[in-house]
Amino acid sequence: MLRIVTKILVCQVFALLFISVPSYALFVSPPKDPIPLIEQTFPSQTSISDKHGDPLVRTITHNDDVLGYAFETNDIASIPAYSGEPVNMLVIIDPKGRYLASKVLEHHEPIILAGIPESKLWAFSDQYVGLSVKDRIKVGGKANENYVPIDGLSGATVTVMVMNVAITKAATKVAESLGIVKPSSNVIQPKSTIRKEQFEQRSWLELTGDGSIRKLLIRKGAVQDAFTDTAAENIERVATRDREQPFAEIYYAQADIPTIGKNLFGEQEYQWLINNLKADEHLIAIFGNGYSYKGSGYVRGGIFDRIQVKQNNNDISFRDLDHNRILDLSIADAPRFHEMSVFKVQAHHDFDPGADWQIELLVRRQLGAVDSVFTSFKGDYHPLSQYVDTPAPIIIKPELSLAQQVWQENQVKVGLLSILIVVLLLILFFQDFLVRHPTFMHRLRHGFLIITVIFIGWVWGGQLSVVNVFTFLNALMTQFSWDLFLLDPIIFMLWCAAAVTILMWGRAVYCGWLCPFGALQELINQSARAFKIPQFELPWAVHERLWAIKYLILLGLFALSLDSLALAEQFAEIEPFKTTFLLKFDREWPFILWAVFLLTLNLFNRKTFCRYLCPLGAALSVSNSIRLFDWLKRRPECGSPCKICAKECEIQAIHPNGEINMRECHYCLDCQITYSNDGKCPPLKKQAYKKRKQSDADIPVTQIP
Repeated sequence: MLRIVTKILVCQVFALLFISVPSYALFVSPPKDPIPLIEQTFPSQTSISDKHGDPLVRTITHNDDVLGYAFETNDIASIPAYSGEPVNMLVIIDPKGRYLASKVLEHHEPIILAGIPESKLWAFSDQYVGLSVKDRIKVGGKANENYVPIDGLSGATVTVMVMNVAITKAATKVAESLGIVKPSSNVIQPKSTIRKEQFEQRSWLELTGDGSIRKLLIRKGAVQDAFTDTAAENIERVATRDREQPFAEIYYAQADIPTIGKNLFGEQEYQWLINNLKADEHLIAIFGNGYSYKGSGYVRGGIFDRIQVKQNNNDISFRDLDHNRILDLSIADAPRFHEMSVFKVQAHHDFDPGADWQIELLVRRQLGAVDSVFTSFKGDYHPLSQYVDTPAPIIIKPELSLAQQVWQENQVKVGLLSILIVVLLLILFFQDFLVRHPTFMHRLRHGFLIITVIFIGWVWGGQLSVVNVFTFLNALMTQFSWDLFLLDPIIFMLWCAAAVTILMWGRAVYCGWLCPFGALQELINQSARAFKIPQFELPWAVHERLWAIKYLILLGLFALSLDSLALAEQFAEIEPFKTTFLLKFDREWPFILWAVFLLTLNLFNRKTFCRYLCPLGAALSVSNSIRLFDWLKRRPECGSPCKICAKECEIQAIHPNGEINMRECHYCLDCQITYSNDGKCPPLKKQAYKKRKQSDADIPVTQIP
C-alpha cells in the first residue's frame, strides 16, 4: 500500500511540474507592443505620436483631427499588484474622455498564469470600453448614483482591484492634463497673488532682518563633511584651520514682490523686469560670493546646473533664456557680490508666490576628466503674509482609499470572522474545562471545522499560502506598504490571528482550527472512520523522518522566491489550496487530480499532506520556539509506562517518550481529553483506585454482639 501511494505521489509531482513549466514560460514572455493595439483601435489613423508631456501620452490623429489619446498605466500610476509588481495596461480614451480600449501589456501575476486563464483577464479589462473617465468605477457591487460596478475575477480579486485603481487613476490624471475634466483634490489650495500696489521703502538690513531676503551660508568644513566617505573625500581637502571659512554665501528672494524688487533694483529696472513677465511667471533674485552658483554649464549647454528651486514636489531648473544678469543694486547698504542674477520662473512650473520654497546649491568635486561626485545644500524661503493674498483652502470631503472601501464592503465577513476567532480564543482559554466533557468537545470541534471549510474556505476564499509568506518577505526587502495586504480583509485577519496564536501557543492553533484545507482533511478522515474504513499508520521511525520533507520544500521555495516570486509560486502548486478553495476545482486536470489525490488519502490516513508536505505549516512552525504558553498538560507517567496518548494521536505528534512535538501538533486537544478522563488515563485510574480503597478503609465497622 505504501509503495503504491509513493508511486502515485511522485507521478503527481511530475505532472504538476510539467504543467507549471508552460505557465512559467508564459510569465517570462516579452511585453506586448502597444502600437499594433492602437492601430487595431483606430484603423483610419494617420499618425501615432511618441510619448510626450507630463503625464506621458500618445496622441492619435487622422490628418489634423484628434481621434484619441493612449497611455500606459506604468508611466502614470504604477501600483504593485498581488505579485508585488504592477500590471502595465494600455488605456485609450477619446477627446471626450470615453474609454475606447483597455489592454494588458505586461503582468507578473502568477496566480493568473498558474490557475486562471488569461482570457478572463482580457475580458475583465474590456469592461471599461464605453465608460467615461468621469465615472467612479469599482469592482463588484451594485450600480448606484455614486459608482459604476464592473464584474470582478474570482480567484484574482486583489489583482483586478489594483488594475482598476491604476486604470482610473491614470485616466483621471491624463484627462485633467488635457482639460477633459477639471482637477480634483481633497484639499484645494488656490494659488496666492502678489499685492502689486503695496510698497514700502526698506533698507538692505530691514529686508534681510524680516526674512524678505534670505541667506544661505556654507562653510568649508560643512562641504568637507558632506564628502566624507565618498570617492572625493580627499580631493580639495579643507585644512582644519580653514573649516570655519565661508565656502559660499548666497542671498535669495522673490524679486517680483514690489517691496523687494523695487528696493533692490530701483523703479525703472524693476518695471523692465516685470514687463517681460507673462501671466503666472515670477522672478527669483540670487546674489552670491565664493563658490559660483552659475558654474559654466549654461555656457556649454544653456542650463544652470548648480542651482534650482524646489516647491512642493516641483523641481524648477533654469536655462540661459530665464536668466538676467544684474550689474548693480539700487539699495544703498547692500554688500558687494561677485555674482548677481534674476531668474524667471516660467508659468508651466505652477509656482505659488505665497507657498514656501527652497533654493538648492549643487557642489561638485571632480574625480577625473569625466567622473565627479555631487552633494547639495538647501536654504528655505518663507514668503511674508503681508506681501501676498492667500485664499482659504477649499476642503473637499475625502474619498475612502481602496483598502478602506474594501473593508467597508466586507463588514459582514469581517464581523463574522472576528466572532469566529473570539470563539476559538475562548475554547483555548477554557480548554481545561471543555476537555472534561468529551462528547461536547468533539461536537464543538467538528462544528468549528465545518464552518472553517465552508465559510473561511469556499465562501470567503480565506486560505493562507506559503506564497503569502514570500510576498511579505519580498515587500520587507523592497518598498513595504500595508496597502497591498489590506486589500484582502479575510486573508489579513487570518494572518493576524495566525501571528497572535503562534506567539502564544505556536503554529498548532492555525493548522488545527483555522486552515480550511486542514479542516477538510480531518473531516474526511472522521467520516471514513465512521464508515469503518481501515486506517494505516507509518512506523514511527519512517514517520519522523518524513517530517523533514515539508521543511526541504519550504527551503527550496524560499530559495526560488529570492530570484523570482513568480517562479516560487509556480512550484508552490505543491499546495492544493488554490485549486480547492480559490478556483473550486475549475482548472487543468493535473491540478484537480493532485488535490483530489491528497484529499482521498485522508480516507486512510489523517492529514497526510499537513504532516509531510505542507510548506506553509513548515514556515509557521519555524517560529514555534518563541511561543509564550505551554497549556498541553503531561504527567511523569506519560510515555513511560503509559503510551495511550501517543497511540491515539492521529497525526503522531507525540513521541514514544510521551513528549509532544509542538512543531507537529495541531492542537486537536484529544490528548487533553484522555489526560482528564479518569476512566481511560492509567495514572488517573490508579489514583481513583487508591481513593476508593482509602475510602473503603475509612468506613467504620460495627461489631454485632
